[in-house]
Amino acid sequence: MLNDPRVDGMLTLLRGLTRPPCGLGRIALALGTGVLCHLVFAAAVLAMITAMFFGMSRSLGTVPWPAAWIVNALLVLQFPLVHSFLLTKTGRKLLVHLVPGRYGATLGSTTYAIIASFQLLALFALWTPSGIIWWQAQGSAFWALCLAYGCAWLLLMKAGFDAGVEVQSGALGWMSLMANIRPVFPDMPTRGLFRVIRQPIYVAFALTLWTVPVWTPDQLALAVCLSAYCLLAPRLKERRFARSIGDRFAWYRQEVPYCLPRLPGRVPSGHARLSSAVPVKAGEPQTERQD
Repeated sequence: MLNDPRVDGMLTLLRGLTRPPCGLGRIALALGTGVLCHLVFAAAVLAMITAMFFGMSRSLGTVPWPAAWIVNALLVLQFPLVHSFLLTKTGRKLLVHLVPGRYGATLGSTTYAIIASFQLLALFALWTPSGIIWWQAQGSAFWALCLAYGCAWLLLMKAGFDAGVEVQSGALGWMSLMANIRPVFPDMPTRGLFRVIRQPIYVAFALTLWTVPVWTPDQLALAVCLSAYCLLAPRLKERRFARSIGDRFAWYRQEVPYCLPRLPGRVPSGHARLSSAVPVKAGEPQTERQD
């Protein structure tokens, strides 16, 4: 288990926290951004789980209707638009300059995670509910959907672990700064759920949208919009992989389906021998909570 690259990268970062090189200002900046990142990340996840569990019928938004439809639409659109923009070449440059001084590149993945977390927190906390409830599960149907909803979130956590927990959580940047080392991004993920489909994070997130026990027009609008994003946005990420990795990613794409697993017995024999050594530029945020 300790030789698993999904674990080894995080353990290396944790070991670096025990004896950080001298530099009070650098250490303070690293700890400050780390605390901010993980607090906002936790708040965003809690807001997502709670708001969708109630079908987006309970939130803090109080915009009068019908203006609330416009505000809610903007809240939905701001996440995929900004999230995707920050993964472009121009967006990555902007991330570097958001942190004054010489540590912007090192903190790039943490800055990206902070922005994404604030975006999600705004979406789910500031949504103005319509007040209309179409259907609410009762009895055994309620518990079945609660189980499905919980399993979807566990699947999302597993996919995040397989993709590299240090990147998904935003820890890579601030922990690297703390240890005063160059951020080393995980290789292109091919283990765990990534052996079954190429986009398990997006699929798992889409499942959380459709397994809720309360259905409202709010939840349906959110589920349709974000499911479309989950289906289309990975194409942009795969274009980046195709440019930077070339033939190896082309082979992986041929061996592993996009979002629907192959039927049992139809997995290509070469799939099990897939290597996972992929060069990635340091400082390039590849967070999936995203992405």
